[in-house]
Formats: sequence, C-alpha cells, structure tokens
Amino acid sequence: MDADGTSPHAAGGDADRTRRGWQRPLDWLRRARQFFVALTFSSLTRRIVSLNLAGLCALVASILYLSQFRAGLIDARAQSLLVQAEIIASAIAASATVETNTITIDPDRLLDLKPGETYGVPDELSGLDFPINPERVAPVLRRLISPTKTRARIYDRDGVLILDSRSLYGRGDVLRFELPPPTTEKPGFAERTMIAVRTWLNRGDLPLYRELGPENGNGYQEVQQSLDGLKSSMVRINERGEVIVSVAVPVQRFRAVHGSLMLSTQGDDIDQMVTAERLAILKVFAVAAVVMIVLSLLLASTIAGPVRRLADSAERVRRRIRTRVEIPDFTRRRDEIGHLSGALRDMTDALYNRIEAIEMFAADVSHELKNPLTSLRSAVETLPLAKNDNSRGRLLAVIEHDVRRLDRLISDISDASRLDAELQRNDTAPVDVRRLLTTLTSVANETKLGHDVGVEVRFEGAATDAFSVPGHDSRLGQVITNLVTNAQSFSTPGGKVRIVCRRLKGKIEIVVDDDGPGIGLDALERIFERFYTDRPHQGFGQNSGLGLSISKQIVEAHSGTIWAENRIGPANADGEIPVLGARFVVRLPAT
Repeated sequence: MDADGTSPHAAGGDADRTRRGWQRPLDWLRRARQFFVALTFSSLTRRIVSLNLAGLCALVASILYLSQFRAGLIDARAQSLLVQAEIIASAIAASATVETNTITIDPDRLLDLKPGETYGVPDELSGLDFPINPERVAPVLRRLISPTKTRARIYDRDGVLILDSRSLYGRGDVLRFELPPPTTEKPGFAERTMIAVRTWLNRGDLPLYRELGPENGNGYQEVQQSLDGLKSSMVRINERGEVIVSVAVPVQRFRAVHGSLMLSTQGDDIDQMVTAERLAILKVFAVAAVVMIVLSLLLASTIAGPVRRLADSAERVRRRIRTRVEIPDFTRRRDEIGHLSGALRDMTDALYNRIEAIEMFAADVSHELKNPLTSLRSAVETLPLAKNDNSRGRLLAVIEHDVRRLDRLISDISDASRLDAELQRNDTAPVDVRRLLTTLTSVANETKLGHDVGVEVRFEGAATDAFSVPGHDSRLGQVITNLVTNAQSFSTPGGKVRIVCRRLKGKIEIVVDDDGPGIGLDALERIFERFYTDRPHQGFGQNSGLGLSISKQIVEAHSGTIWAENRIGPANADGEIPVLGARFVVRLPAT
C-alpha cells in the first residue's frame, strides 16, 4: 500500500488500461495503413486507378483544348468589335470632321509636343486636305473607349496614324511621350513555359501580330480594306501567345471615306476568359479525380482483396501447410469473383477427396496385398519342414493359389489406378448402347466360362428410339461385363441373367437382374467399396473385390449413377416377402 492509500497494483492497472485505450486506435490506424499500402501496391489496383485516371485525363485534356469554345468566343468578340467600331466611326464622322475639308493643325508640330501639352490648329496649314480633326476625335474616342478593354487607332486616308487610345490623356487630350527603352530582362523559366504552352494551344494557323509604325497603317490588312470602304476583321497571335482580335471600319461621311478606325483587343482579354474556363474545368477535374480514385480503390478492394485471399489460400493448399485449407467463400457474389471462388472450392474439395481416396486406396492395397503375402510366406517357410509328399503338395497348392491371387490383385489394382487418367485423357464419343449390349450378350452366351447361365437383353420403347450416350465404349462395356459376370456367378446353373434397356427422358437406364440369393441388407451399403466381397459359395481369394468399385468409378466418370437393390416378390401365406434375386441399375445421360 502506498502512502496515499492506493495499491501499486491498482495504479499499474490504471496505467495498463490507459495504455490499452491508446493502443486500440493505434491498432486500427496500423491496420488501415496496412490495408491501404497493400491495396495501393497491388498491381490490379494500380491498373484500375491508372486506366480510370487515363480516361479522365484524356477527357479533360480534350476539354481544356476548348477549340470550339475558343473559336466561338473569338467570333463573338469580332462581331461585337465590329458593332462597336461602326458606332464609334459614325460618331467620329458626325462630330469630329472638319466641314471646310482643311486641316487646322501642323502635323510636324504634333510630333514635337511634350508630355501634357495640347495642340492647336495653325493657320499656315489650313490648305491641307485632312478631314478628321484630332481635337474633336480625342474626347469622343476617350468617352467611348474608356469603359471597354479595347485599343482604338484612327488612320487617315493614306494609312498614317492620327490617334491612338493609348496616347490619350485623362480628359481626352492627346499626349506625346517617349517610348520606354526596350527591356533586356528575359522571362523566367516558368513564364517561358507558360508562354510556350499558351502559344501551342492558341497558335494553330493564326498569323503573328506585329506592332507597325505610325506611317504603316496599310500594313494591317483590315485597315487597308477599310480604306477601300469595307469593314474587316483579323485574328492574330502575339509573341506571348496571346490572341489579338482586331477590326477596322471606314470613317466616312456622305459616302466619302475620310479614314479608318481600328479596334483591337488587349493581349490577355480572350485568354483570361479561356483561362477562367480552364481553371473551372481543372477544379471539376480535381474533384472528379478524387472521386474516381476513391471509387477505383473501392472497386479494387472488391476485386483485388478477394483475389488476393483466394491466391493466398491456393498457395497454402499447394504448400499443404494444414491438413485441409478452407478456400474463402464468395459464392454469394453473383459475379466472376463468386464463380472463381466456387470453382476453387470445388476444385480444392475434389483435390482433397482425391488425396484421401489415394491414401485410402494405398492403405487398402497394402492390407489386401499383405494377406496373400503372409500366407505365401508361411507356406514357403513351412515347405522345408514338410515330412511327406502329401504335405508338400498341399503347401504347393497354397503357394499357387496365393500367387494367382496376387496376380489378380495386381492386375485389378493397376486397372483401377490408371482408370481416371485414361478417362480424362481420351475424348468422349457417342456410344450406341443397343449395339454394345447386343454384342456383349452374344459374347457372354458363347463363352459361359464354366457355368451354365444364359444372358438375354430386351429394349423397351419404340424401334426408332435412339439408345446413345457420350462416353468410352470400352469402359462402358467393362461395366456391363462386370455386372453380367457378377450376376452369373451368383445365379444357379440353368438360370438367366436379364438385361433391360429403356430410355427415360434425357437418360438411358440399364437394368441387370439375376435369380441369385440377393444382397444382404448390410452388404447393400458396402457392395461398391474397394476390396469388399461377400461370396460364401466361393472359396476365399477367388475375387479381388474391385469389380463393382471400378464399375461405379467408370459410371460416375460418365456423369451417371449406379446402385444395387433386391428384387422382391409377392408375400407368401406366412406374410414373408421373398427375395427373387439381385438387381443393378445404371443410368447414363443420353445424347
């Protein structure tokens, strides 16, 4: 007990409980991390995610190109600029031309203006033909251009620049200023990359936009056409990969062209709208990519996880880690994984059953071979001790009997062991049961092998009925021969073995009846077991006990069934029900 009255064990228990409380979330996180890592590094998961993202990226890339949207946007922008240019040109023609058809300013002096100075109209230039008055045009142009993101330029009839909206003062006065010195700083890598991407996306077959001098207005195709009285538009791309849309309309009054008005967009006007759309698409892509990855992981978890568990179980079966490995059961799923799980479970069960059958067969063979070998060994060891010829003769007879028994056992065991491989290796073919039974009956009646028991066969049904089954005629003949021979061995001399063949819907039924003592109730369950024999009327060792077992194996390999029963007669006066003989029934699927 501590000084505060608490037990150290109690304190340690609280610490353990606290530690366990923290340990559970950590265990969950660890399991989640292991699951995520296993799922992420799965080849199937990577393929599912990659293919889904590849399709999504291709879709987004095609949308990001926005060729149709961009073309429509350029056309709409060109139409709006044409309407705007016509309005401005009409305003200029109505209020900014000189009625006297003479110029009121000195153009040379206009070039000598200092920043902030306005110009007047000297009298000595009144005889020049210069119909557009820059003093009147500037205020009108400023009021009409300021709300828009466009650049306006006015050219005279010779293609010489009169006004540029970039050179307008706040009140509409014209300013003269020196151009800034050309910059020598090169754009950075990121900017160059953006320019290259933008140029690749926007270029197509667009011509390159170049800034021309004030006297080279005719170098713009649209200006030249407008001076001929036509309105025109052009789409170009500048050195930064930005789209420039420009339109030119004639400034005319009374059908006389006095000059040209050229409107052009800013370098990033259209690109900003396209970029905004691309950003919106990228946001949608980011959300769709997250959703796609989550759905892909969930899909992969429903595929890769079960497949991995099935593969691990199959690996454990191969290594035989445990006596019997249970394959995970996914048969509730109505898909390929459920079908694969069911097939693997059936295959594994068949494999284990085959292994168990082989082990039991080996044990039975060992047991059956030991009996004649033990008898043979005893007889051989006793033979030197025999005192007379009679004793030696009996011992030699025992040795001969055991040798024949061993030979019979070895032959039947060899036949039974290679039966499965032979049935799986050879292809099936239609077997005419009518012809097969007729032939076997004739052979059995001609070679009665030491007993006087005949065999007769009867086919029930119409003469046109087809008695055909898919299988191996030699092995099916072996089944009938085993059943007939077995029935003859139990029948009394002079008796009959009756074979009846009939067609039952999709099956062929073959019934073999004899007039023997029947089958004991305890023997009905064991009669098809390997090495089982119950023949009190014959000497020990005359049969190997494999005939009926081999027959059942052949019938089941043909997807058929075989069973044994007793033929029952009517009750006698004492109420006893006599047994008239044994009956073996074979049913095989018909073709």
